[in-house]
Amino acid sequence: MVHIHVMGASGSGTTSLGRALSEKLDIAHLDTDDFFWLPTDPPFTTPRDAGERIRLLLEETRRPGGWILSGSALKWGRPLEPLYDLIVFLRIEPELRMARIRAREAARYGDRIGLGGDMEAKSGEFLAWAASYDTAGPERRSLAAHEQWLETQTAPVLRLDSSRDIDDLLAEVLLHPAIAAGAVRRRR
Repeated sequence: MVHIHVMGASGSGTTSLGRALSEKLDIAHLDTDDFFWLPTDPPFTTPRDAGERIRLLLEETRRPGGWILSGSALKWGRPLEPLYDLIVFLRIEPELRMARIRAREAARYGDRIGLGGDMEAKSGEFLAWAASYDTAGPERRSLAAHEQWLETQTAPVLRLDSSRDIDDLLAEVLLHPAIAAGAVRRRR
């Protein structure tokens, strides 16, 4: 069983790489947003109770086989930390990351985030929050908080530039000794 946590800023490609790894390794893909947020319309407006989100996530991680967890579980995901075989930390230039986020938001929500749309204000707040990732302090999801958290982890950390092609990122993760050893154990 392999347990990989793929993390980074919003827009850095954690979900995309998590899905690709899940498919390649034929194991579950779990995304922190699915546990952190209650399903609402508009989405991402109501956080789930912390105890409930960790209960749901731990329930999913107990299924047979390994898993990939993408996203960020800072502060609330501590019970998972001893399970990680590898932490993949994605970084990307802020301008490219924000361009990705804007394109993703437009594709997902279209006119709803435009002028006068029902998600205009919430989208603006999200974009401002996402843009401040590289400069915000450690009190919230930020580069500083991620770096601080990474210093406390016992699992190996693989740092990748996510502006690279996803196939290159996938290959680099799969070649990491912590994962290559797990893949060999699974094939036996």
